[in-house]
Amino acid sequence: MAHVHVVIVGLALAADAPRDRRLFSYLDIRGDALESRSAAISPYLIDGSGLANPHIAVNSESQPRNGLPRMIIGSKPVDGRHYIFTAEQRKEFLEREPAAARLLRPYIGSREFIQGGGRFILALQNAEPEALSGLPLVRERIAAVRDFRSKSKSTPTRNLALTPRRYHVNVLPTAPFLVVPKVSSERREYVPIGWLEPPTIPSDLVFVLEGATKPLFALLTSAMHMAWLRVIGGRLESRYRYSIGLVYNPFPTPAADAGVLDEKLAPLADAVLAARAAHPGATLAELYDPDLMPDDLRRAHQAIDRAVDRLYRPRRFASENERLEHLLSLYEKMIAPISAAAQPKRRRRRAPRR
Repeated sequence: MAHVHVVIVGLALAADAPRDRRLFSYLDIRGDALESRSAAISPYLIDGSGLANPHIAVNSESQPRNGLPRMIIGSKPVDGRHYIFTAEQRKEFLEREPAAARLLRPYIGSREFIQGGGRFILALQNAEPEALSGLPLVRERIAAVRDFRSKSKSTPTRNLALTPRRYHVNVLPTAPFLVVPKVSSERREYVPIGWLEPPTIPSDLVFVLEGATKPLFALLTSAMHMAWLRVIGGRLESRYRYSIGLVYNPFPTPAADAGVLDEKLAPLADAVLAARAAHPGATLAELYDPDLMPDDLRRAHQAIDRAVDRLYRPRRFASENERLEHLLSLYEKMIAPISAAAQPKRRRRRAPRR
């Protein structure tokens, strides 16, 4: 069955615009609409009357604007699937060439991270030529990747054929790293993020934060960040689609130094991780299913929500829209210096000659 999402927008010339703008929202698509009125409606379909510019839209940023560490995409092999193995394919391959075991590493994307299971990938970037010369099946894979790339219509991909042992994007962490799934179900209150560690290689279906701290983990799993993601981020069908440029890099962070964040949020992050560990047989998909989420995990997340909210302001947020309004007002202030600098300078008029 097709599922269609519809937004109906009424437009008017500025001179004819009504004093009160009317916004109708449906918490239940089969229920009645909830009407609200405001002096301005934001492009994100929330009350924009509290913003200096009610029409402000978040721009994609190439670097973090908020003091956070750089987030990157995971490994992207562009290999014609010659380097990637299912568990069964790996088993069969190693039965024929057991010496290749040390070159096959777990390969985790959004699906594997959230739902469990696993794939494997040949990691040959640092393999010595003399070691590879005695592995004929691995060499066949290298030749197949070189052939696949050389036949591509894309010039950059053809250029990659010159280095067939390397991926297009090479991310091989040497220490534990935080991953954020690129796509996650819209049913979840929180996007499941967490740590992986070597020898696991992250795929390009997760985003990677190397050297991430527990306070950062808490901030990214908070209701504040989820409110930002749900509205500012994209969607794949109706699922949340995380973005480095649009969600992470411009996200307004609270005005607190690293010491305060560590004191307030690190113990709460530990509580979430401990609650997950208390259910070792469950996948993240099961732990974060709104109907199955364990009470201890929900309480741990709610404690993070309250703590992060207080870092933004003492007064409690009454709704997710109120959180977003607050974040957009912080975003306005964050980009104000650059917006002012981008304004064209007015030329000073010269006094007329006498």
